[in-house]
Amino acid sequence: MRVEIWSDIACPWCYVGKARFEKALREFPHRDEVEVVHRSFELDPGRAKGDVQPVITMLTKKYGMSPAQAEAGEDNLGAQAAAEGLDYRTRGRDHGSTFDMHRLLHLAKEHGRQERLLDLLYRANFADERSVFDDDERLVELAVAAGLAEEDVRAVLADPRAYADEVRADEREAAQLGANGVPFFVLDRRYGVSGAQPAEVFARALAQAYGERTPLQIVDSAADGGTDGADACGPDGCAVPQR
Repeated sequence: MRVEIWSDIACPWCYVGKARFEKALREFPHRDEVEVVHRSFELDPGRAKGDVQPVITMLTKKYGMSPAQAEAGEDNLGAQAAAEGLDYRTRGRDHGSTFDMHRLLHLAKEHGRQERLLDLLYRANFADERSVFDDDERLVELAVAAGLAEEDVRAVLADPRAYADEVRADEREAAQLGANGVPFFVLDRRYGVSGAQPAEVFARALAQAYGERTPLQIVDSAADGGTDGADACGPDGCAVPQR
């Protein structure tokens, strides 16, 4: 079974939602049969790379909040994160473009290091003091810590076209699936879960999607009274018609 997760590193509910989903997955009896794939989604796709500002300032301008309301929201998110065992700095964080991070996540996916890099990016953005938005060297450090080759990371950051099509394809697919916010979880392309739902919701969704998988139906000439249609190759060799 495949679970696809659309998310953005700048999204605090994606940070919390990932932890809640993973809690449900750890307790899922068939967890070893679940493939998790992370997809790109930018909350602020039009933001220029150098356009970095404090989170509180961004919230007041983008959503019309007062500073007090923005700070209260951050305090609530900090409490939600803490309940999941996550560190969260409620003050002093900044906000910027995540496009380069998503491009690096596609590079990491090719090398089997996507999950590790995503975790490092989340922690760096929400818990660490050093920004992930205003210095490419920070992204290089995190990607190398995730197990990627430094020269590969620098090559991607130096070429804005590298993995750009992959990021945009993920975002178009999200729109086609009806996702206008993240996190957005898609289970076997049959069920969708929107938002950082409680672990119990993810547990029910996993059980339902797994339980409703349809076994593969084999169609061959035997159904019409013919031969068993066994002309094929397998571990023991290839069937050879006998005259």
